[in-house]
Amino acid sequence: MNVAFFLTPKNDVAFLYEDFTLRQALEKMKAHGYSAIPVITRDGKYCGTVREGDFLWYFLGDDLSAGASLSAQQLQSLTLAQIGRSGRDEPVNITATVEQLMERAVTQNFVPVVDDLGSFIGIITRRDIIRYFYNRSDLT
Repeated sequence: MNVAFFLTPKNDVAFLYEDFTLRQALEKMKAHGYSAIPVITRDGKYCGTVREGDFLWYFLGDDLSAGASLSAQQLQSLTLAQIGRSGRDEPVNITATVEQLMERAVTQNFVPVVDDLGSFIGIITRRDIIRYFYNRSDLT
């Protein structure tokens, strides 16, 4: 089976650009209610996933009191590219097998999908995969 069957295309996916400020990123994540979201470059290349925890650990830094001094101005000047992201979920290629997709979906709520040039083309959600196999099973 082709993994494109499960694909939610890029134009239907919320994502962030790596040059977004921390404030822009947090506002977009809050507006959509996501705890993790794909990050891409302005030319469309997938560069990772950012999670709420990435912001928390950045704000706290090495010194647990450092977050208390983070100003609103810093939130508007620091970009996603400047913070470390633990969620560098490896994408699958559009030509990946269902087995490769399932391997990634075990540990991720969504799996980013790229084309042969590394351009982000969408995501596949764990929910869609589970729903598909549930509907095909004898459980329904």
